[in-house]
Amino acid sequence: MDPQTTPTDLITLAQQLVTHVLGLGEFYFTLMLRPWNAYQLGIALVLFLLAWGLARLARPRLHSWMRSREGWPKWRMRLFVIIHRRLRMIFFVVLMWITVLVMREITWPSRSYLLSIFTNLATAWLFVVFATRLIDNPLLRMVVRWGAWTWVTLSILNLTADTQAFLEGLAINVGESRFSAWLLVQALVMLTATIALARFVARTTSERIRRNEDISPSMQVLAVKFLQVLLYGAAFFIGLNAVGVDLTGLAFLSGAIGIGVGFGLQKVVSNLVSGIIILLDKSIKPGDVISLGETFGWINALGARYVSVVTRDGKEYLVPNEDLITGQLVNWSHSSDFVRLDIHFGTSYNDDPHKVRKLAIAAASGVERVLAHPKTPVCHIVGFGDSSVDYILRFWIKDPTGGLTNIRGNVYLALWDAFKHEGIGIPFPQREVRILKDAEDAPDTGGILQP
Repeated sequence: MDPQTTPTDLITLAQQLVTHVLGLGEFYFTLMLRPWNAYQLGIALVLFLLAWGLARLARPRLHSWMRSREGWPKWRMRLFVIIHRRLRMIFFVVLMWITVLVMREITWPSRSYLLSIFTNLATAWLFVVFATRLIDNPLLRMVVRWGAWTWVTLSILNLTADTQAFLEGLAINVGESRFSAWLLVQALVMLTATIALARFVARTTSERIRRNEDISPSMQVLAVKFLQVLLYGAAFFIGLNAVGVDLTGLAFLSGAIGIGVGFGLQKVVSNLVSGIIILLDKSIKPGDVISLGETFGWINALGARYVSVVTRDGKEYLVPNEDLITGQLVNWSHSSDFVRLDIHFGTSYNDDPHKVRKLAIAAASGVERVLAHPKTPVCHIVGFGDSSVDYILRFWIKDPTGGLTNIRGNVYLALWDAFKHEGIGIPFPQREVRILKDAEDAPDTGGILQP
C-alpha cells in the first residue's frame, strides 16, 4: 500500500461504497413501488410457480423416456440429463418470453420493462448453464459459471460502466505500480480463459500421444508432462501480459522461489528431477513389475513426484521418485518379459533320481503359465542332505503381472500329485532317542565325567 494512504482515506472509500450501494437500493426500491412494476413482479412469481408445477409433471415422463433410449451416444444422454435437471428454468424462460411478447402487443412497452429484464436474465443464466457444462473440471466450471452470470447480470442492468469505475477506485499502490480490483478481475478472467484453453489443448494432444504405438510408454509420459508444463506456463504468462502486468517484476519472485527451493524444497525438487531422469533413461515404464524393498507390484502410473505401484492385494503405494533412483530396484520386466523362478524340494534316498527329475519337469510343464518353449523347465540335483536328496526345479513365465506366489504354489501342487501317483516319498527329518540300560545303572556323578 502507498505510504501516503492514511486511515482517513480508507474510511472515505468505505463511505463511498456504502453511499453507492444505498443509492442503488433506493433507486430500485422506488422503481418497485410503481403499480405496474408491482404487477410485473406478481406476474413473474405466478409464472415461476407455474413452471415449477409443469416441471414436476414432466420430469418423471422425461426420465422414463430417457431410460428407454438404449444405444444413444454419451454426449446426447448428457444433454438430456442437463435438460432434465433444468426443466423448471426452461419452462420459466419459455413462459416469460410468451408473456413478454403478448404484453408488448396489447399494452405499452413500459408495462413489460421489468418482465423483459427478468426474461433476459433467466435466458442468459440458462445459456451459461448449458455452455459451462462443456468444462469437465468442477472448480473451473464453477468459477466460469459465476463469473459469466455476474458479467451478464451487470450487462443487462446497464451497470458495467459504474461497476468498472467503482472497481478502479479500489486500488493500492506498490512503489510505482497501481493494482486495482478491476485489474484483479481482468487477470482472473484472462487466466481462467487461457488455462482452460491450455487444458483443452493438452488433453486433446495427450490422447493422441497415448494412442501412438510408435512412442514407448515412458516417452509418452515424458512428452505429456513436458507439454502440460509448457502450455500451462505459457497460459499463465500470456494471461498476465494480456492485462498489462509487468512481467519483469517476476524476476524478484523467481529469486525468492530459488531461495525457498534451496532451503525448504530440496526433496520436492529432487523428486521432480528424479522423475525426469526415470522418463529419459526408460528404466521403468507403466506396466513393469518391480520389487523395491518389501514392496512388490506393477507400475500403474508415473507422476511428477512419485510412482504409483499396485500390489497383488490391491494396495497402491506412492513411491517417491528419488527412492527409485537411489535405492536398489528390481525390474522384473525391464528388457524382457521372461522371468525365471526356482523351487527347492527333496526326495527319499530310495527313489531313482533320474525318474524324479523327469517327473518334476513333466509336472512343471503341465502347469498353466509355465513356458514349455523356448525356455523349458529343468531340474538338477544340488546336494545330498541329512534326510533327502535335494533338487532345484527351474521354470520360466512370461507374465509376472499375474503373480509369482500363485504360480509357485501351482507347481508345488503339481509335484505333490505327480510324486504321490508314482509312489515317490518326500521325507522329513526324523530323530531316534535310545535309552541304554547301562546308562540307567550308572551312578550319579553330579555332571562330572569319570574316566
